[in-house]
Amino acid sequence: MDAATFAAVFVALFVAHSVGDHWVQTSRQSADKGKAGWTGRLADARHVASLTATKLVLLLPVAYLLGLDLSVIGLVAGLGVDAVTHWWADRRSTLARLAKAVGLADFYALGTGAHPVHPVNTEGKPAAHLGTGAYALDQSFHHLWLLVAALLITNV
Repeated sequence: MDAATFAAVFVALFVAHSVGDHWVQTSRQSADKGKAGWTGRLADARHVASLTATKLVLLLPVAYLLGLDLSVIGLVAGLGVDAVTHWWADRRSTLARLAKAVGLADFYALGTGAHPVHPVNTEGKPAAHLGTGAYALDQSFHHLWLLVAALLITNV
């Protein structure tokens, strides 16, 4: 593996992640994936399936056009680890428990009415804002595993 191959794979995965998580994911999947039971599990599985397909659809042309030498086993390993970790984090309660376990419960609640210093409007109701601590932790968790996936894809 060379650094250029790794960089190309990581960039392709990063862009595909953003597209798949924000443009391809349906509103229903987003609303349901954190629900308890099979409703949540299946919604999350549908989201991760479409997200993984998006990653493959964007990565394969990049690999072809740049002449990257990637193995099928590496692709399966990298995308598989990414899919499993993405599904785990997107169940929401799992990532919330992890945030609490490492002392980040307050940050996880940042930007929501659950946070002790949440933004409010002049009427004292929750104010509109861009993003939450939960979203920031969710995305950074996914980015960590995109790095691992790129390392697997380019080294296996």
